[in-house]
Amino acid sequence: QLVESGGGLVQPGGSLKLSCTASGSILSLNRMGWYRQALGSTREFVAAFGDSGITNYADSVKGRFTISRDIAKLTIYLEMNGLKREDTAVYYCHKNRSGIDYWGKGALVTVAS
Repeated sequence: QLVESGGGLVQPGGSLKLSCTASGSILSLNRMGWYRQALGSTREFVAAFGDSGITNYADSVKGRFTISRDIAKLTIYLEMNGLKREDTAVYYCHKNRSGIDYWGKGALVTVAS
């Protein structure tokens, strides 16, 4: 019900934009966002729309990443600028609906020269 796209290889300082499209029973883009998991690390919060569409960001990405959405397309985006090597991870789209967590399969983002 959540499908990510847009991952890939990018050089340090570069930009990349991820997309996540919801389908099925997911009809709202509130409580929806992005997490990431680097190799050997736990999954961590990146950015999300909370209730009423308020945006939240992890401190590590503030000022560099921007979350946005297209309600008509049931799609959220994560625009990543000024990418650093430590941003390398699998990025997962996440949705919480009625206390249930939904996850996409993930999109690999590799930041390397």
